[in-house]
Amino acid sequence: SNPCLPFPVLQAAHCQMIKDLSACLLGQSLRVDCHYENKTSNPLTYEFSITKDNRKHVIHSTISVSENIYRSRANVTMHKNLVCLYLQSFTTSDEGVYMCELKATNDYTGNQIKNITVIKDKLEKCAGFSLLIQNTSWLLLLLLSLPLLQAVDFVSL
Repeated sequence: SNPCLPFPVLQAAHCQMIKDLSACLLGQSLRVDCHYENKTSNPLTYEFSITKDNRKHVIHSTISVSENIYRSRANVTMHKNLVCLYLQSFTTSDEGVYMCELKATNDYTGNQIKNITVIKDKLEKCAGFSLLIQNTSWLLLLLLSLPLLQAVDFVSL
């Protein structure tokens, strides 16, 4: 049975599903993006942790207490359908299996955990900033070419 099917009686039982977990390098920082589909307006709690040498270390969390060695280096931003972890001064000693765990208040359905293996040499650079620059120049070209197109139409009349 699918726990995500809507129950008319149990209005509280929504599914908070993590869609995708990705990691990239932003300068000297590691960025881990936890994309989810929000099916409830209830407050969202999160936990980012790393498993290395068979031990789980909490990096940043609203669910439990994060470890001192990570607390000073980590911060989290929350956007619509995205929870972002930033870990500063990322080195090979921070390699391991990163886990994103999400929980909505009064939400008892499962499947809210996703893992990703992070290895420094295999990380790509985060695309956000350069993408923005490309998009801006493309938009600018489009705007500049508009009057030209209108002029061409006018000549063909």
